[in-house]
Amino acid sequence: FPPTADLNNVRFSAYRTAMKLRRLQKALCLDLLSLSAACDALDQHNLKQNDQPMDILQIINCLTTIYDRLEQEHNNLVNVPLCVDMCLNWLLNVYDTGRTGRIRVLSFKTGVVSLCKAHLEDKYRYLFKQVASSTGFCDQRRLGLLLHDSIQIPRQLGEVASFGGSNIEPSVRSCFQFANNKPEIEAALFLDWMRLEPQSMVWLPVLHRVAAAETAKHQAKCNICKECPIIGFRYRSLKHFNYDICQSCFFSGRVAKGHKMHYPMVEYCTPTTSGEDVRDFAKVLKNKFRTKRYFAKHPRMGYLPVQTVLEGDNMET
Repeated sequence: FPPTADLNNVRFSAYRTAMKLRRLQKALCLDLLSLSAACDALDQHNLKQNDQPMDILQIINCLTTIYDRLEQEHNNLVNVPLCVDMCLNWLLNVYDTGRTGRIRVLSFKTGVVSLCKAHLEDKYRYLFKQVASSTGFCDQRRLGLLLHDSIQIPRQLGEVASFGGSNIEPSVRSCFQFANNKPEIEAALFLDWMRLEPQSMVWLPVLHRVAAAETAKHQAKCNICKECPIIGFRYRSLKHFNYDICQSCFFSGRVAKGHKMHYPMVEYCTPTTSGEDVRDFAKVLKNKFRTKRYFAKHPRMGYLPVQTVLEGDNMET
């Protein structure tokens, strides 16, 4: 597996988890796998009953179908036996800690789809559909199954504490409170709740931002290490004009003179548009007239977790 110890110095848990997952996603070549190709392989192996167990042979057969197709599309990037072996090991590490040699079909789908190459909301829709009834509704027990299988992914990286721990009940409660305590929810409501980036699931949207930021070039200079252009995430101060920090300075918590960690900042994983520049300029102008006491009292971070729905203890921001 790809080593990830060097990422432990990233101070913010959701970024740290997402960056480890990004490295894993690429090592398993799942960043090349489209959702439709994953669905084709699942259909081909008739994996429709989500509560059914899959044994090791079934897992290997389905993974082989997935990676054979990927090899045809990217023959120089995909080593089929190695990928099958690594992905099998990863799925067992995440979903079969007792080493029974079986995982549920739902777990297999959750693991593979979470790390495949698809739009975030398409992943949410697909995963919701796996636990919804034939009429498209989902009760608390079914949502619990999905959130339980999802939280195993950061748990395997030793990062579960930051996402509310292994107990997913508060997440389920939070979702159904958001739905005005209806007995069942439909996909549109689940998507609205997921857009709030609930604590137990925030690692997944952040994985998507990490992937988007990898190739981003920003026409700006880091005020701390002087890197120019900034590659990756760019953090722009909403307190000082023309004050930017690159991701490595930001993640390690380095600050330059006159800029405090609790000052508001905004994260960009892609280059800014002129509209965003104007909006940020207006915010800086407003913040110029705010006192130190205001910022200590309203520590609104523009980066992670963005408006996270907190379930339980306060999460480090």
